Amino acid sequence: MFRRGIRRREFVLACGGLAVAGQMPGAPASAAGVGEGLRIQRLAWAGIRLQLPQATLFIDPLINPDAWGASLKDPLIPVADAVGDSYVLVTHAHPDHFDAKAAADALSNGGALVYPVGTNPLPLPVPRNARARPAALWEPQLLGDFTATAVPASDGYGDPQVSWVVSAAGRRIFHGGDTLWHGHWWRIGRQFGPFDAAFLPVNGARFGWRKPVSDLPGVLTPEQAVAAAIILGARRVIPIHYGISGTAEYVEVEDPIGRLLSAAREKSLEIQTLAPGAWVEW
Repeated sequence: MFRRGIRRREFVLACGGLAVAGQMPGAPASAAGVGEGLRIQRLAWAGIRLQLPQATLFIDPLINPDAWGASLKDPLIPVADAVGDSYVLVTHAHPDHFDAKAAADALSNGGALVYPVGTNPLPLPVPRNARARPAALWEPQLLGDFTATAVPASDGYGDPQVSWVVSAAGRRIFHGGDTLWHGHWWRIGRQFGPFDAAFLPVNGARFGWRKPVSDLPGVLTPEQAVAAAIILGARRVIPIHYGISGTAEYVEVEDPIGRLLSAAREKSLEIQTLAPGAWVEW
């Protein structure tokens, strides 16, 4: 039972480790002097690295050149150099988001692979000194100095997929995997927003592998990414999951970054584009 007078939102934030010393639950996570210890690097495709002085967390790291072949021009950033305690989160089991070799490299010194309930990614690339565990929706995972919560997402094929809310060192970020538009944005924003940054897919890709072809986007379009960011309360959007060309069965919208910038200007939303290997400047 909740103690009388404590709101559900405050309870969730407190349990998720989202409050920091001297900060009331639900207050903005990027208050002055907070979060200086967290750095974030964009990896290839949809991957990112969250770096603390003594801990590293990866989401959807990709180093396998066979995932997209020559269609993806991103340089593949090595992940075997994790510092301190190591963790790997995956949004879903598709090979461009769950790369078994990348996960094994990232966990070479031990740590944990955390995947959504129902995805069963195989093979589980867990070294002997590491472990793997499923994560249920809305249940905070305490991963050393990180807190990660799987939240609903919608996959273009209808396969199990989540997005991740991660907090550390007073910062809070959202990682969207390759979700398309859905109706959970408002609940996620109410329970966890605002966010210092939202890493969102933006290429609005249309798939031709499933028949009959829908000819509708199976990933957020640039305009949908802006709408999602506004609902989430994101202070900035860092686009991911774009840059595929030359594949007849997977077609991105034309000029996804240009369209993203145009849509964001209408909403006064900050867009920070990062090349793979570059780091976020807070």
